Amino acid sequence: MARTLACVDTTLQDPLVGQVLDGRYRIDARIAVGGMATVYRAVDTRLDRVLALKVMHPSLAVDASFVERFIREAKSVARLAHPNVVQVFDQGTDGSYVYLAMEYVAGCTLRDVLRERGALQPRAALDILEPVLAALGAAHRAGFVHRDMKPENVLIGDDGRVKVADFGLVRAVDTVTNTTGTVLGTVSYLAPEQIENGTADPRVDVYACGVMLYEMLTGDKPHDGDSPAVILYKHLHEDVPPPSAAVPGLAYELDEMVASATARTPDIRPHDAVALLARVRDGRGRLSADQLDVVPPQALTADHDNADDRTSVIPRALATLRPLPVNEDEEEGSAAGTNRTSRFESPPPPPSRRRPGSRRGPMAIVAAVLLVLGLGAGVWYINSGQFTEVPPLLAKTQDQAEDRLADAGLDLGKVEHAYSDTVERGQVISSDPKAGTRIRGNDSVSITISDGPRTCVCPPWRAGGWTRRGSC
Repeated sequence: MARTLACVDTTLQDPLVGQVLDGRYRIDARIAVGGMATVYRAVDTRLDRVLALKVMHPSLAVDASFVERFIREAKSVARLAHPNVVQVFDQGTDGSYVYLAMEYVAGCTLRDVLRERGALQPRAALDILEPVLAALGAAHRAGFVHRDMKPENVLIGDDGRVKVADFGLVRAVDTVTNTTGTVLGTVSYLAPEQIENGTADPRVDVYACGVMLYEMLTGDKPHDGDSPAVILYKHLHEDVPPPSAAVPGLAYELDEMVASATARTPDIRPHDAVALLARVRDGRGRLSADQLDVVPPQALTADHDNADDRTSVIPRALATLRPLPVNEDEEEGSAAGTNRTSRFESPPPPPSRRRPGSRRGPMAIVAAVLLVLGLGAGVWYINSGQFTEVPPLLAKTQDQAEDRLADAGLDLGKVEHAYSDTVERGQVISSDPKAGTRIRGNDSVSITISDGPRTCVCPPWRAGGWTRRGSC
């Protein structure tokens, strides 16, 4: 989520704003709030330079194994020097705060551009994709996987430079198959193998880049649905459609780039970002100037529901649970060729054409549903006696949060508002105390409601690159 931008809200009441962290970093303003951390604009008082400070949420900071891995991998990524990668300067802890000190990029994100303009011309889309792939390629060849590529993590500076952010979630390639208990990622960009078994090698970044290319060319995501469960199901069972189906006039080579990167069978995809970059450059070389400058219909301007774009910590155990036993009638239906469904949720829509080698069964459907249940509402309970646990309130409306608190025997306390690029307007960003905290019955819980993203003025794209037009 590391949103190292110039978009800040100096009016937010944040306990860290104005503080000096670790005796060195003076926090001036909050930049953004995400599912795993909050990013601040800060000043390194030793070197007298502005930087971005990413502070892990305390609820994650109490997990010693998570913090240990975070620190170890952050140190490794800090050695990754590439002009298209947001640099990591320092890492440390100060009491309960675990932080990363990173390069501060004044500008906006690819998400801001897509939100403002919708679909981009192929030339602009490829101008953004190529440096992203160059950055990921350097990471892949150094032995790292990003695992959470999405438009929010692509920064476009006021000077036109493109940088990839949030390498704090990467894992070393040689440890990606280890069972660590969690899967990190964002629903709309997860590769099928991440959903099914948590596998994360360079090809999951390739898949996410294919989804981003489709989104840049069409102004919308390839898979949508009424719930994250439907989106996960489609990633498992449906091919990403060719962008030309949504934007007539797009060249076949662009369809080919998207299809290659988003193949549901990992072995069919380019093996890493370097290989995909080679294919993209080859395809681009076969496009004429007219094909690169196709103007997409602005009717496709996207107004995304960013609730599904949050980086999430998904319990790995949920992805391996088996469905409950089915009755004889359900077994007979399965034998007759219909999809057997579990008792967790109503059956998803029927699958579309499958690619060769892509085999997904009822187990995958249940895994997708359970993954979402782990992401969203969750399960809460009231302890016996005079104490109760604060229920999960994230991504709920104020009314829904108040109802949940009432069901738990708690009152709604103070309601504050804050800007967020990752949480939909009107939904809960955080609660105080946090979910799972044991407090006395009839106590109150304060919440912070998202006011949506802070409006940014993004640099326009012109032939030859991005040109500066103010800042966020």
